[in-house]
Amino acid sequence: MTATPNAPQPGSGDAAVAAAAERAKLTRHRNLPEFDDLPGTGDTANLRMGPSLNDACLALLPLVGVWRGEGEASHPALDEAYRFVQQVTIAHDGRPFLTYTSRAWRLDGEGGEVVAPAFREVGFWRPQPDDTIELLIVHETGVAEMFFGAPRNQTSWEFGTDAVLRTPTSDDVTAASRLYGVVAGSLAYVEERATSEHELQPRLSAKLDRVVG
Repeated sequence: MTATPNAPQPGSGDAAVAAAAERAKLTRHRNLPEFDDLPGTGDTANLRMGPSLNDACLALLPLVGVWRGEGEASHPALDEAYRFVQQVTIAHDGRPFLTYTSRAWRLDGEGGEVVAPAFREVGFWRPQPDDTIELLIVHETGVAEMFFGAPRNQTSWEFGTDAVLRTPTSDDVTAASRLYGVVAGSLAYVEERATSEHELQPRLSAKLDRVVG
């Protein structure tokens, strides 16, 4: 088949830009809901709207948005493996950090129905002048993790815990690592977790599609 003149060729930079523009047709007009009576500048998960992204956060620019998709939880500390659907929101208000919220719901199988709420997380991504990134995450299970990491390249980031704080009734967690990447417009990540009885082993993985931004 003869290629159409000037059409983006598969695998080319032009094709990647065209694919990104096509995906953005469904997400570029959406943003976080806001209340008009709140003071100051609201958060934005859409780089086309709201305050400009702080220069300190440019290395994290591909992450900004709202992402939804499915993943799998599996670890020796869990009673059993399970599938989940997840929404991750990474936003900013023009200051030199990103906000992070995550909600997940347990599924009865891949592409299945929601059967129960799963894990929740909140936190901040704090880039530093030496290109390192502080990632602070608090879990509803009573665990607070302080990660340090850095970009691996322009679209992937790797982190490991420097400290883990736990309440007396929290999950058993001693260390964790995370790897995030934006691939073909989707956000993918893998988390490993260690406990007092298990070394670092895979716990969570997911692939999420952009729904805002």
